[in-house]
Amino acid sequence: MKKLEHLEEIAKNYDTFIIDLWGVIHNGIKLNEDAIVTIEKLHNMKKRVVFLSNAPRPSKNVINFLKKLNMDEKYLKNVFTSGEASSIAIKSEKFGKYFYHLGPKRDNSLFKGLEKNKKSLGDCEYILCTGLFDDNLNNLDYYEDLLKNFTNKKLICTNPDLTVHRGDISEFCAGTIASIFKNLGGDVIYFGKPYIEIYKMFLKDNEKAIAIGDNLNTDILGANKLNIDSVFIYEGIHKNEIRNEKDVVKLLNNYDVVGKFYQPKLKW
Repeated sequence: MKKLEHLEEIAKNYDTFIIDLWGVIHNGIKLNEDAIVTIEKLHNMKKRVVFLSNAPRPSKNVINFLKKLNMDEKYLKNVFTSGEASSIAIKSEKFGKYFYHLGPKRDNSLFKGLEKNKKSLGDCEYILCTGLFDDNLNNLDYYEDLLKNFTNKKLICTNPDLTVHRGDISEFCAGTIASIFKNLGGDVIYFGKPYIEIYKMFLKDNEKAIAIGDNLNTDILGANKLNIDSVFIYEGIHKNEIRNEKDVVKLLNNYDVVGKFYQPKLKW
């Protein structure tokens, strides 16, 4: 694995750049200025830039959020989310008609128009997990108690990420709830990275692509599953596991993934 001082060193070798959002382009509060410069350079080179996020919301909602962070709309032609993929499955009633929503109210946009199909845990056909309830963000025992008697139902996880950093604060994601449910003996269906289905929404055959992300469990593992190159951004979600650059290679080995390049932050 090679350290990249500048993405410019390899940009000409790829047609498509699959780039994570949270942890690479922004931190939940503000944009990463160096990353935006990089996107501008790729745009000027006529490279295809695809933003792939495990956000449990429709793509248009994520686009609106990025606009609020003052990201130029011209960069937002290709934005895909795990929420978008799961929304398609929900609307087609792939897992049944009636669901229980486990997650914050801000994610209700995922099932807009289907509110009448929202039921209690006892009456639902499956559990739709988009995250944690706003009034129980840190008490994981609460979710174990909530779900322990409902492991006969499938849990649909719309965000496989375990945690995310909002600024300097770590927050649990839907993937953590999915892990609890699996440990209870339940069956989980995931939408998003690193699962191949999410990439089929936009990736073309024989496309020379590279993935850029800060999450070894999703971004880099997804690249491995696709058998494409990747750039690991190591000052993202795993920053507290790395004391110095020597720890980067060791960390990838610990997570049983392979990376081609690494950078502290995305920089041109």
